[in-house]
Amino acid sequence: MAFKILVAEDEEITLNNIVETLREEGYEVTGASDGAQAAAAVDKDGFDLLITDIKMPGMTGMELLARVKQQSPETEVIVITGFGSIGSAVDAMKTGAYDYITKPFDLDELSIRVKKISGQLTLKKEHMALKTFYGMNQVSIIAKSDAMEKILGIIGDMKDSDCNVLLTGESGVGKNLIAKIIHSTGRRQNMPFLSINCATLTEDLLTSELFGHEKGAFTGAVKMKPGLVEIADTGTLFLDEIAEMSPNLQAKLLKVIEEGEFYRVGGTRPIRVDVRFIAATNQNVRHIIGEGRFREDLYYRLNVMELEIPPLRERREDIRPLSSFFLQKHLPKSRKKITGFTREAMEVLHGYSFPGNVRELENIIERAIILENGPLITPESLPGSIRFLQIETFDVSSVKTVDEMVREYAEKVLKMAGGNRTKAAEMLGISRTSLWKILKEE
Repeated sequence: MAFKILVAEDEEITLNNIVETLREEGYEVTGASDGAQAAAAVDKDGFDLLITDIKMPGMTGMELLARVKQQSPETEVIVITGFGSIGSAVDAMKTGAYDYITKPFDLDELSIRVKKISGQLTLKKEHMALKTFYGMNQVSIIAKSDAMEKILGIIGDMKDSDCNVLLTGESGVGKNLIAKIIHSTGRRQNMPFLSINCATLTEDLLTSELFGHEKGAFTGAVKMKPGLVEIADTGTLFLDEIAEMSPNLQAKLLKVIEEGEFYRVGGTRPIRVDVRFIAATNQNVRHIIGEGRFREDLYYRLNVMELEIPPLRERREDIRPLSSFFLQKHLPKSRKKITGFTREAMEVLHGYSFPGNVRELENIIERAIILENGPLITPESLPGSIRFLQIETFDVSSVKTVDEMVREYAEKVLKMAGGNRTKAAEMLGISRTSLWKILKEE
């Protein structure tokens, strides 16, 4: 988004020179020939910087400065004053001006000061975004299953696209992480990534968090606050549990997506933004559209690309690497020397259905670390409910027949007997002919 500057100067030649110079440097500049005209421009639109002469007919530069700082405190101000009016410049600085410059001044000097303010404002916005920035440079996913490899392949195909994305799937499957990966592999990877859970806030609070508010917009709004949509400008905003958003708020979000602008709560001027939206839900969106709880037009705006993240029980190949990852993640806090899992413990984990998906697996591993006193995680350190219910979670297709189990056992005994069938038959308590038949059957 362009850096917007308002120049208030009653001397026409000076005004035109400043406006033309700054426009050539790529700034979006508006000129005003007096204080009243400048005040009207501020009421209508927002500016990052005001450059104003102190002495102007009608509304003075000091009066304009006070008005701007009251209405838009985030706007920086440079005052222009005569060489013999340094006292006025000092008063302006006390009122909230960022800097001053004395006449006659060099346009190159003014350009340097404007560039400094522009750079500092950019850093300020980045700092605000980093408050909710979650280690994007270290984002990765643990995935060995074909299902997740397919998801990652689609994300790779989207790397040059800015399309909005809708993530669906059960709670705990990792939609938040997938959203971060989409952002970190795309063209906006060096821009802000912010997220919010729409199910955790009331409609009023969520509106304020998303769109910000002006000073005095409601009780407790003691100063202007930018919202996440504004802070995420040029970056990505992740809206988790979007199906919980009220219809009224859905309409406001749709306007942002369609028109690229919004109003702060209590605001009177539109704010333009360029934001990529990634939304997520664990609900059947088409079902809630049919119930009238979700706008169909918003669905299509968000659903340019839809990714359904499969539950953990449908990608069991990921259980072992995820378990190892969570073990290494939580082990340092325990000061224990656990190196892995016993075969029996891993069999229990593989046999469980994980209704809470990846989030539940992480909780199970963290709990096991606390309870385990040996070098390996054992079944005894896992929740009893998992061990007792394991039989209910078996995949029927993986259950062996009795004949298969008998033949497998006979082969193990034969191996123990060094391949000697007579000795193996004696160990099994059967005849050599019976052993031969068992091993021959397929």
